[in-house]
Amino acid sequence: MENQIFELQYAMDTFYFLVCGALVMWMAAGFAMLEAGLVRSKNTTEILTKNVALFAIASTMYLVCGYQFMYDGGYFLTGVTTVAQMDEAAIAQVLLDSAEEGFDGGSVYSGASDFFFQVVFVATAMSIVSGAVAERMKLWAFLAFAVVMTGFIYPIEGGWTWGGKDVPFIGALSYSDYAGSGIVHLAGASAALAGVLLLGARRGKYNAKTGAAQAIPVQTYRWQRSAHLFSGWAGSDLTVAQRSSLAA
Repeated sequence: MENQIFELQYAMDTFYFLVCGALVMWMAAGFAMLEAGLVRSKNTTEILTKNVALFAIASTMYLVCGYQFMYDGGYFLTGVTTVAQMDEAAIAQVLLDSAEEGFDGGSVYSGASDFFFQVVFVATAMSIVSGAVAERMKLWAFLAFAVVMTGFIYPIEGGWTWGGKDVPFIGALSYSDYAGSGIVHLAGASAALAGVLLLGARRGKYNAKTGAAQAIPVQTYRWQRSAHLFSGWAGSDLTVAQRSSLAA
């Protein structure tokens, strides 16, 4: 009976990660609407292309090497056992880990579900950069930076924090981040700020003769983007809150 409860707990925790990860992924639609609503209509297609492409790049780079840098999950996820790959030995290990944690300890779940949940945060960090450099940066240059950001910058700093790895010449940070305010949002905002400082203002933002700021006509998708972003934030905070309560 106890093993059956542990198996059910494992399935529910895995499902919980997948559902909340899907909610965070839904934020991508909100980001796309937000950006499309703040640029001129002629650039809408490029903005939507950027948002789809950055998610594809983030997923690919985090699979290839990012998850290894952050959590030692192996290059190409070689260290992650999916539910479909589980044999009798893997099931026995799950039951053993569940017994050690007990019903009040940390959750035991599929490594593949954790990868999915983590990769949507990688894309979220890159989405912050996308919004900041909208109408400022060429598409291919942006996608090239997305490879660097999602495959190396974010996973390495994430490994120093959530991954618990030592920082060179400093050691362990013992850093706690409730919902990614520093790891996800500050990392994306720092990259975005660097891009804005290098690229400068959008073309047409300032009058060429007087230097005075002038309005740029944009579109609006207020209610749609708010609903998408709110539902995504709910998935993010619910999962992080659950993990924090289990670790406490």
